This record gives sequence, C-alpha cells and structure tokens, in this order.
Amino acid sequence: MRRDRVARRGGGRLRPPLGPPSDIRALPPFVRLLAATQLAFNVGFFAVLPYLAAHLGGTLKMGGWLVGLVLGLRTFSQQGLFVVGGALTDRWGPRPLVLAGCLLRIAGFVWLGYAQQTGSVIAAVLCVGFAAALFSPAVESETARQAVRHEQATGHPRARTLAVFSAAGQVGAFLGPLLGSLLLLADFRTACLAGAAVFVAVLAGHWRWMPRERPEVVRRGPDERGGAVCETARNGPFLLLCLAYGGYLLAYNQLYLALPEEVVRATGSQAALGWLFALSSLLVVCAQLPVTRAAGARMGHRTALCAGLGVVAAGFLLVAAFAPVAPTGVVGLVPAAGYVLALTLGQMLTVPAARALVTELVPERRLGFSMGALSSLAGAVVLGGSAATGALLGTGAAPAAVWSVLACVPLLGAAAGRAIRVRSGTDTTRPGV
Repeated sequence: MRRDRVARRGGGRLRPPLGPPSDIRALPPFVRLLAATQLAFNVGFFAVLPYLAAHLGGTLKMGGWLVGLVLGLRTFSQQGLFVVGGALTDRWGPRPLVLAGCLLRIAGFVWLGYAQQTGSVIAAVLCVGFAAALFSPAVESETARQAVRHEQATGHPRARTLAVFSAAGQVGAFLGPLLGSLLLLADFRTACLAGAAVFVAVLAGHWRWMPRERPEVVRRGPDERGGAVCETARNGPFLLLCLAYGGYLLAYNQLYLALPEEVVRATGSQAALGWLFALSSLLVVCAQLPVTRAAGARMGHRTALCAGLGVVAAGFLLVAAFAPVAPTGVVGLVPAAGYVLALTLGQMLTVPAARALVTELVPERRLGFSMGALSSLAGAVVLGGSAATGALLGTGAAPAAVWSVLACVPLLGAAAGRAIRVRSGTDTTRPGV
C-alpha cells in the first residue's frame, strides 16, 4: 500500500500538512461536493429518525418488540439493500442513483407522516430505507474511490479524506435533531414534511451540480458482472470486516432504542434526547479529523477498528455500572451522556477505518458492490439483533444486566475485526496508513 508522500529537509520527513482546514482544502472539488451531499442527506434524515421510536410507541401505541422490528426493518431496507445501490453505482455511476434515492426519500417521508396503521408505517419505513440504499452507496463508494486516487496522486492519506466525509455527515447529524426537536413542537407529521422538503432541495441541487459523467471503472463487459457475488463470498477477510461493522451498527442502533429508555428513566421525558444527539454530532464535527490523524500516526486501520469497538463497549458498561444507583434528574443523564461520548469516539475510530479497509481488501472494480455489501451484510446483523434487543428491553430485566448484554455486541465485533488479515502487498498494521 502507498504510504504518505514525504519531502525531506535536513534529513527530516514531512507529512502532508495537518489540521482540518488543510484536510478540506486538499480535497478535489468533486470530493467536496460528495461531502456536502452527505451533510445535506443527514440534515433531512436526522430531523425525523431520532423521534420515530417515540412516535411508534407513544402516538401509535406499538409494543416494544414491534417498535424494535420496525426500526430493524428500516435499517435492513437501507443497509441490507446497499449492495443493490452499490452494484448499480458500479454500472451507471453515482448521479442517477442519488437522484432516484432523493425522490424515494421524499415520498417515504410524506407517507410516514400520514401513516397510522402498522402495515402503512412499515411500507413507508421501507421506502425511506431503500432510498438511502440507492444514494448512500453511490456517494460512499465514489468518495472512497476518489480518496484512493487522491492518495496515489498527492500522498494525502485516504483515511483523512474519508474522515472529512464523516465529519461533513455529522454536521448534518448535528443540525438535523435540533431541527426535528423544534418541529416536534408542532407534531411528528410536521417533522416528516420538513425532512421531505430538505430532500426536495437536495434533489434540485444535485440535478444542477452533480457531474453527469460515468466513472471509467463502471464500463466493463457483461462477463465480469456475474462474478461479484462469488468473489465476495470467497473473500474471508472482507466477510469478517462485515461482521465487525455489523456489531458496530447494531450497537449504534441503540441510540434509537436503548438510549431513549434511559433518558426517560432519568428525566421522565425525551426532551434531553435531541441535545444528546447534538452533543454526539458536535463532538464528531470538532474531533473527527484530529482523532483520525492521531490514529493514523499510531495504529493501522484494523487496530483502529478494534479499538473503536472496544470504546463503544465501554460506553455500554458505563451505563450498566451506574444502573444499580439509578440516578435521576440532571445527574441521571451523566451515564447516558457518557455512553453517547464513548459511542461517538468509537464511531470516529471505527467508520473511517472500516471504509479504508474495504479499499485494501477488494479490487477497485468491485468497490461500489463491496461498499454496498459491507452495509448489506452488516444490516442483516442489525435486523437479526434489533427485534431481540427490543424484546430484551421490554422484559423488565435489571438495567445493569441489559446494558451488560448489549456491551457484548461491539466486543464480538472487535474479535471479528482482530481476525482480519489484509491481502499480500498491503499493510494496515503500521502507523500512518
């Protein structure tokens, strides 16, 4: 694998310039557009999603297991079908997938805002999820492809390019819940319609500015397209990465399932939930690039992945440790805030490392399909685990036991990540990759 390109002065080694402004200015205009795309997507998405569980369980009176199932179906229809969006991106390029996904997301949000029956809610949620299955792998795989080429051309580490992308998404994730908390002063339907309006603006902007050219890598003969599934199924290290990433996604999904229950237990309402989401997003915005640079200087991608999952597990154990005391009020939010901080730090280590590992474990011609498969297989883990964790939370078991069991999820993911072996000719165990 290519290492950071360096210059020598007096025998010293100089890496590319450090600092968030330098990382952003170093990116080509197309990559900046992709980062801005992710920001806009998340504003619309997070104006609605954090409040979905409360709407389902409160306004629509669904049981805990059904709420967990609906959230799992939403995740699976998104993450589970990323492979479809990824394969179509390899074939047609990102522009048509982004535009089609925006149209579906608009329809899904409007539908969800008016849905009252379980079947209608599930259909709307599936529409919302499949929309992201189209546009997200298109944006993510193209960003990863451009990050690799940018590294080859300039020596700027691909993980730092991907960290800019993650930080941009978190700016949207920071603004989205704040927008949603204001809109919920009216009702959930208003939040859904506002989220749809955001995607109308995204659709218009990308119709105007998204490049129309298909990337050269997607122009391949029909004889090559059928081998993607078999090639992926034989790639043991990549499948381990999918399992590790699935453990992370299932743990992250507890922001929408376990965290609201903890906040209600401590304060009697979900009023503080939007602020905890804002805290998480603001931390990523401020610290993602420094954390990625520090991790790149001290550990490789695989080690960063495992370390991030370990930090996530520590967040669950923190809540479990405070559970016997059961503090309430503002003090009662301390365990929840600590969990959010640990989950966010783990996210900052795990996500750029996982995306960078994909570029190490698969050939470039399969990058779109493999980025989709990463999320699809991880989404299957979430689907299998969400209904189970929803039922676990509804059993009345001691909170300390529940949160301790949840801590096992990222720990199992870390074990899978540790078993990854990168193909010959690459090295993600050395610092600076």
